[in-house]
Amino acid sequence: MTLPSENPADLDRQDPEGEIAARAAAYRNWGRWGEDDVLGTLNFIDEAKRVEAAGLVRDGVVVSLAQRFDTDGPQKGWRRRTNPVHTMTDTGVDAERGNQGFPHGIGGADDVIAMPLQCSTQWDGLGHIFDHGNAWNGRRAGDVVTSEGDLVTGIEHAASVIVSRGVLLDVGSHVGPESGELGDGYAVTVADLEATAVAQGVTVGRGDIVLVRTGQYGRTRREGWGDYAGGPAPGLSLTTAGWLHRTEIAAIATDTWGFEVRPNEFDAPAFQPLHQVVIPNIGLTIGEMWNLEALGAECAARGRWDFLLSAAPLPITGAVGSPINPVAIL
Repeated sequence: MTLPSENPADLDRQDPEGEIAARAAAYRNWGRWGEDDVLGTLNFIDEAKRVEAAGLVRDGVVVSLAQRFDTDGPQKGWRRRTNPVHTMTDTGVDAERGNQGFPHGIGGADDVIAMPLQCSTQWDGLGHIFDHGNAWNGRRAGDVVTSEGDLVTGIEHAASVIVSRGVLLDVGSHVGPESGELGDGYAVTVADLEATAVAQGVTVGRGDIVLVRTGQYGRTRREGWGDYAGGPAPGLSLTTAGWLHRTEIAAIATDTWGFEVRPNEFDAPAFQPLHQVVIPNIGLTIGEMWNLEALGAECAARGRWDFLLSAAPLPITGAVGSPINPVAIL
């Protein structure tokens, strides 16, 4: 089989269907880990990989990679995605007034939060995207995700899995302009990823979790959210699908809303074509809306771009995604 080109200039911008199908067929991992598999490329993380990752901790510095979860978030209601709504059900006022019904002066506070699972820093699970009615590993989408949730590949299966070597590729700083921020619509290529790795003196390989900083999140924190949720953005080119497959990485995350470049790279109608290739076909777990600004600064100061990364999803039974507070430990 002739593999699809990794040069964006070779994309047929009038044929998203054909370009997607070629990559889905070339890089499909169905059956690679057995017909009952529920983890996809997360299978590349093993005990030895975690031991290797633990050895990267030298300074004990912990960096949270999460955005805040509050009403000042990027969501505007697209497909019913809203920002988190946090409500207090018991407060200090209630305690002061003695109306909580507890004995001997004890009082307390309780709260509840309502939010879409993918409204801020999160993982896309394997049940999130389908390709022509097929879910990960060749299952029929309707047999996997129903009104009761993801009955097969729910995010709960990854709850104790996603701890590995993290690698930050600061493409915004190493390929972008002096600002360190790629412009909206910039398609990150294989050449960009590899050039960044070389510049940083870091390698990417089996079981790694790759974090790609474009700088867009930092720009929104300075200038406001704008169209961050669903609007134009830098991100990975469809032509990176082969790199994502052959490196055998376990997962990948970006600091953008949609992971891949927006607008997508076609003149004909297209929507998130890289998602369509990598989630249901490669079995790749994708993270979005990660805050990589502080991590970029810490890595640059140390001249080290790999670290122990812990990014467990909440074990929400049957969920196709999960909010997370990923932490890098250097």
